[in-house]
Amino acid sequence: MTMNQQSPGPAAAGPLVAPVVDELEIRMSSEADREWIGRLRHEVYARELGQHAPTATGLLTDDLDGSNVYIVAVRRGEPAGFISVTPPWAGRFSIDRHLRRDEHPALDEDGLFEIRILAVDPGLRGGMIGRLLMYAALRWVAGQGGRGIVALGRIELLPMYLALGLASTGAAVRSGAVEFQLLTGDVAELTGRTARRHEPLLRDLGRTLRWGLEVPFLPVDDSCSHGGASVEALGRGFETLDASGDVVPADVLDAWFPPAPAAVAALTRGLDWISRTSPPVRADGLIEEIARRRGLPEDVLAVGAGSSDLIFRAFRGWLDASSRVLLIDPSYGEYAHVVERVIGCRADRFPLHRAEGWRIDPERLARVLRKRYDLVVIVNPNNPTGVHLDAARLREVLESAPDGTRFWIDETYAGYVGAEQTLEPYAAEADNVVVSTSLSKMYALSGLRAAYLTAPPPIAADLRRWTPPWAVSLPAQIAAVSALRDPAYYASRWAQTAVLRGELAAALTEIDENLAVHESVANFVLLTLPKGGLTASRLVDRCRRRGVFLRDLSPMSSAFEGRTVRIAVRDAAANARVAVTVAEALRAPLGMA
Repeated sequence: MTMNQQSPGPAAAGPLVAPVVDELEIRMSSEADREWIGRLRHEVYARELGQHAPTATGLLTDDLDGSNVYIVAVRRGEPAGFISVTPPWAGRFSIDRHLRRDEHPALDEDGLFEIRILAVDPGLRGGMIGRLLMYAALRWVAGQGGRGIVALGRIELLPMYLALGLASTGAAVRSGAVEFQLLTGDVAELTGRTARRHEPLLRDLGRTLRWGLEVPFLPVDDSCSHGGASVEALGRGFETLDASGDVVPADVLDAWFPPAPAAVAALTRGLDWISRTSPPVRADGLIEEIARRRGLPEDVLAVGAGSSDLIFRAFRGWLDASSRVLLIDPSYGEYAHVVERVIGCRADRFPLHRAEGWRIDPERLARVLRKRYDLVVIVNPNNPTGVHLDAARLREVLESAPDGTRFWIDETYAGYVGAEQTLEPYAAEADNVVVSTSLSKMYALSGLRAAYLTAPPPIAADLRRWTPPWAVSLPAQIAAVSALRDPAYYASRWAQTAVLRGELAAALTEIDENLAVHESVANFVLLTLPKGGLTASRLVDRCRRRGVFLRDLSPMSSAFEGRTVRIAVRDAAANARVAVTVAEALRAPLGMA
């Protein structure tokens, strides 16, 4: 990565915005941009810096161009500059030509992207274009689930790189006449640092800059993204709830079916009284019902207003900045958010691979656990991959783990694989295993928020002590108790979900033979687009314009390569609409909405 301009300090940034950013567009490159990119690259890196020998064609290219992503700046229709990003799915970085990964651990992290080849037209240097291209690269990497970046920075510009928040590893590289150092950075930290230091400027730029990337110009907020755009489309003030039937909310994994009839009747009959009455302080009746239905002692249970409530309470009590955590990747994003952004401790990743069917390899996991983690989080069945690890195999892994490692097993979707697959009884007797069970998704109670965990009595007692009074609302307690009393109703609905899931997968498969459709064991399917075509983000946007909401999985993990969407199972009519809409979106020309 090379900055070939003098960069102004913060005080100089304001006056430079108008003349340089005026009529500036930042977007992904097209095939038509490749020639001027090659010429500007040749002008800067061959003629100006002497990193490469000049070519007879006046173009500079390399063997990574087919895998690189180029982000370009265009001012008044004329090229202004570009930056290149090499994603991990390219299989190699340009840095690999100079440094061995086994000698530089920073190069072997999961979710790592290389930022390189930053060039700005000589007549437009000294302004904001270079910085905006760097910022655009960070935003694009974040949108692809990237967690870290590496780059080769010119020695003479090292102070500027460090001021931006990058860190030098001290490793030196010489290429042609140019000397570099290996730089690294955390994507979330770099983005947050930039947003905090330059928020007014960025907001001004956001109003004038033509931003053509598929990720928003500004980070939305510092919370974990959960999708849910289908609900937000009805209005933040819920003014248009009557229009809920006009959209297909396949972006969230809420149940397609209603709660048990008794739950609906109980809420409907007493809604006036329920709305104005405080709930039982500790939800004792709900705990008793869970214990009775699950065959568990009451002292191993703790309840909360959804699984996120339990995650935040438990993890903040167990972990601190010195803790080491192992997370499955890809997996439910709330865990990484709480561990890394809320608590600030170190989280390693156990990577899953598309080529292996997103399967958790028990033997490989057991080997990794020898590193002795404080907490290991396993979502089983996994969201968003939809793959389940047999409970007996998972139990073997837990029993072989080093002493002192605590496990959090998230069984939100375990109902879809059968009651015999739960580890709740094991967690009640073990001393280091906690099982989290949401009642929201499986029991169609997402809007009411109810969940519980099963843990050894001392751990469960701690969680109950940290639980505020009235944590679970009265409507949620009433509905959850009624739902748990009707297992036959839910068993039939879960079986019907499997049928609908198969029909949806078949309909999507028929659209195009180049699509890869992965049927989960839960209430969703994954659709992976072919390389070089429409991105997941663009497909989601096209479908959204037609009232069908899907989930782009790109921000969750770079393992999805920006090509995979998750589609929740809905009823038969809605599933048919999803398939038709996806087909229409894929057939539209690339440049169209």
